[in-house]
Amino acid sequence: MRRGARLISLLLVSACGAPPSVDAGVVLDGEVDAGPPRPVDPWADRVVRFSPGPGAGFGQDLFPQVVLGAPSGGGEAQGSLDVLSLGKLGVIELEFIDLVAIDGPGVDLLVFENGFAGFFETGAVEVSEDGVDWRAFPCGLDAGPSRCAGLHPVSANPALGISGTDPAVAGGEGYDLAEVGLTRARFVRISDSGANRFYGPPGGGFDLDAVAVVNGGPL
Repeated sequence: MRRGARLISLLLVSACGAPPSVDAGVVLDGEVDAGPPRPVDPWADRVVRFSPGPGAGFGQDLFPQVVLGAPSGGGEAQGSLDVLSLGKLGVIELEFIDLVAIDGPGVDLLVFENGFAGFFETGAVEVSEDGVDWRAFPCGLDAGPSRCAGLHPVSANPALGISGTDPAVAGGEGYDLAEVGLTRARFVRISDSGANRFYGPPGGGFDLDAVAVVNGGPL
């Protein structure tokens, strides 16, 4: 579905009532059970914390699975609907439990939003090895736009044969752990920048599709 249709659907949902509620058993601002053990793969495995901001709601009916697993990019022409909207200044923390990002050549980690055709929503990215010591990639006017997530379309879609771990074809934003002085990262935190132009419920703010390890090693 094209992004324009998505925006229309979001406005209709907003007009018809409250945004979708979170599934029973999901805990916001706390530890989230992602279900049974998953096979080793490069995607995020577990949601540690989700603190939605104003305007959030889209994707919560499929939470947490909607942000776990592979991206569903639509390329330059359309944005994915397989996303979770964080809302204004909303925050989500993800964990890898089988394969962790390690500092290797070039990009070590990819973050996928669903921007396309000039419609982009940004988020700040932080990484941690232990979930306590967080290192932030700059995201703001002083840092330049390239370190914010959400500024590039996403082509990655393994279901269509487009790799979600090859920075040359995947799209999204790539991050090198060496930039923040880490050799390993098990946790990723993404925060809506608060500077986006659309915060109407239920699809306001940064829309997270997926997070992928590019250079990885066993836990």
